[in-house]
Formats: sequence, C-alpha cells, structure tokens
Amino acid sequence: MKVEQIYTGCLAQGAYYIVSGNEAAIIDPLREVTPYLERLEKDGVTLKYIFETHFHADFVSGHLDLSKKTGAPIVYGPTAEPDFEAIIAEDNQVFNIGDITIKVLHTPGHTMESSTFLLTDETGTETAIFTGDTLFLGDVGRPDLAQKATNLTQEDLAGILYESLQNKIMPLDDSITVYPAHGAGSACGKNMQKETVDTLGNQKKTNYALNQPDKESFIREVLDGLTAPPKYFGMNVALNKNGYESIDHVMSKGLNPIDPADLEAIAEDTGALILDTRSQGEFHKGFIPNSINIGLKGDFAPWVGNMIVDVQHPIILVVEQGSEQEAITRLSRVGFDNVLGYLQGGFEAWKNSGNEIDEIRRISPAEFAEQFSTDAKVIDVRKLTEYSAEHVENAYNKPLDNISDWAGTIDSSEHFFIHCAGGYRSMIAASILNARGIRNFTEIEGGYNGIKKTEKIPTTSFVCQSKVL
Repeated sequence: MKVEQIYTGCLAQGAYYIVSGNEAAIIDPLREVTPYLERLEKDGVTLKYIFETHFHADFVSGHLDLSKKTGAPIVYGPTAEPDFEAIIAEDNQVFNIGDITIKVLHTPGHTMESSTFLLTDETGTETAIFTGDTLFLGDVGRPDLAQKATNLTQEDLAGILYESLQNKIMPLDDSITVYPAHGAGSACGKNMQKETVDTLGNQKKTNYALNQPDKESFIREVLDGLTAPPKYFGMNVALNKNGYESIDHVMSKGLNPIDPADLEAIAEDTGALILDTRSQGEFHKGFIPNSINIGLKGDFAPWVGNMIVDVQHPIILVVEQGSEQEAITRLSRVGFDNVLGYLQGGFEAWKNSGNEIDEIRRISPAEFAEQFSTDAKVIDVRKLTEYSAEHVENAYNKPLDNISDWAGTIDSSEHFFIHCAGGYRSMIAASILNARGIRNFTEIEGGYNGIKKTEKIPTTSFVCQSKVL
C-alpha cells in the first residue's frame, strides 16, 4: 500500500493518491489532472475511485476531468446531490481498492454532505482517516458556509459538527493518521497548525476544538473569531456541484498571445480586467494603466478570488515570459476560467511599443522613518489579528479583504502611507486604489516587517495572535 499526500502550498490544500495492488484511489484532486494521470501510468495501476470529501468552496476540484479521462466513478458521502453522475455512498459503506478498504463515515457540520474516509490496510488494521474539512490539524472546518443551502444557522451546523466528531472521529484509535484537506493559510478554518499530517491521538490532546467540555462550549469556541468567508467561495461550490469546462479547453483558450497594439481594444470591448502577475518590485516601477497587481509568487489564486470575486469576469494576463501556463492553471484552480489571453512579449513589449505606463510611489522603511511624523496618516492592510498583535501607533486598520468597502471613504485631499506585512498585499491594494483614481498615497516596501527594523517608528507592544482571535 502507498499513500501520497500531494500538497499545494498556495492553496494550503492536500490531495491524496492511494495505491494497493494494481488499483488506485484519489481523494480531493486538484483541477489539473495530468500529475495524477502520470502517477497512474508510472505505477501501472488503474484508478478505481475518485473520492470527494464534500463540495469544496475554496478550490475547483479535478473530479470531473479525472473521471472523464480514466472512467473512474466519483464518490460522495450521503446527502450529496451533484448535477452529474456519481456514487452517493451510504454511511459506513465500504469500497475495495486492491487489498485495502475505504469506509465512508458521514461527518456533516462543515457541510451536510461532508464525509471522512477511513482506510483499513492489508492486515485489517484501521490506519488513516482522510478528514476533508471536518477535522484539520489544530482546528475544525468552519460551520458557516452551508447555511444558505440548508436553512440552518451556523450554530446549528456547529452543533452537528460536534456530534460528527464525537460519534465518528473521537472513538477511533489514537494511532490512526489524520490526513486533512487543508493546512495553515486556508480560509476554511481559523487556527490550523503548520504541519500537514498528524496522529489522531495527538490531535485529541492539542486540538482546541476536540478539548471542549460540552457541545455549548464547542459551538462558542468554534464560532468565536470567524471572519466572513471569501466572496468567491459560493461560486466554487457551484462549479464543483454543477460542473465546469474541461481544463484542456480552459488552457487552450487562455494560451492566446495578444499583441500590445490590440490589448486596449480587446479590454475595452470585453470589459476584461488586466491582471499583472509580476512581482511587486517590478510592478510599481511601471505597469499598464488601470491594471491590477496580484503577484504569481505568493497566495495568487486565493487573492484573485478575494479581489475579483466573479469567476466569469474576463481576464487578460500580464506575466513574466514563460509563466503563462502556470498563471492560467492557478487561476483555474479557483474557477477563473475566462482568461482571454496574455500580453505577448510581456510588459517590456508594451513599454517598447511606446504605450502609456503608470507607476506606484514606493519608499523604503528607512525613507518612511525620515518622512514619518505623529500626524502622518498610515493605513495597515493586514488582517485584524495581525494588526491587533502589533502595529504602527495610530495606524488605521483597513484589511485588504474589505478594500471595496473602505476605498470609497478615502479623503483624496490627504496624503497617506500604506503597508502590509511584507509588501505583497499592500501592492495589491495600491494597484486597486490607483485604478480607482486614488493616488494620494505612498506604499512602503517591505511592510511592517521592514518598518519594525528601523526602530524609529513608534509601534504598539506585541501581543500573541492566538490571544486576539
């Protein structure tokens, strides 16, 4: 038997590839299926089942393309109602893969179809659980995403999740390995550990959610500190449940070079967003007017989802040459399939063609320290938990996630400084503000991490973030 965790850092997502004998199973595959097909061919095995722990909200699964290319059926837990052919398993139903078995444990709460898959090895020993978003390391799945679909409150769903954990997970042996669908950085939970694999016994000791004295305490603690889910989550659920375009078609359509002379006309005719995926350091020096910067080298796909929201919105890419396919692939992982093409020759081709360019005013932390005064207006776009832990004295906290809400409140007559932790998020914010005609600001390179090192800017005392959740 072989169990391989295929972890994708930018989504903090774990897919699983399991082989026994000449058969295989894959759990929660990513959108691009070629890596799985290559593994199957290399191992000389047949894909027997594709298991889905639930209808994912934070990414588009590859279940449909993988099923079409291999003929393997898709398996969901009880109550799932997909708009395509699938096996809807019963609670405790067992599936054979080679010499091992996978039992479906219905564990509703995160969503009502959520299920955990219990693996029993060749010796008959219960070895591992694939918990999806039911149980994370250090946390559990947020119980507020399925309210609209179920007519249940988040308190109701949290209570259901408590029963699932107590009745289906906690009785299992401590030696069992826990393989969750997500790790630290995912918006599907709030307090995940940085590790991606653990024993159930250790989770029983260290996971705050598994150590509550009763259901009421569990509900209160799990719901405490939950921020609003990203706005694109509902659209990803719909794609996973209703179906989507083949990844092959998405790639073919997106890998369309657009001449610099044609870009503006295409953008105007289609209403396309010009998405510049270059690094923050390159973007601020020069970019196509009104383009938005979300760097490919970072949490690219989740921030695209947070900032653009509408997965159907047409997009034209500006990328470093050679990274076109990577950008389109990562966009497709969160359902942004309407890429019209990419700027041929990259930004240099645009610049060399004599087209208009724009810039963002950026200064170093040392320059900020020289320009700083007690009446300077500073906007910190980090999350509230980061800001609460430590920040520049008298700075305003305006999280990037909510920029659509606060951008309109900016006083255009008053200069302000803007920063995040390291520059990635503040450049996203700067590009959005700039595209909206707000230009009375200076962005700080290196963010708060750089500001703190100057030791010249007054900051608040550090508070452990776990205490401000």
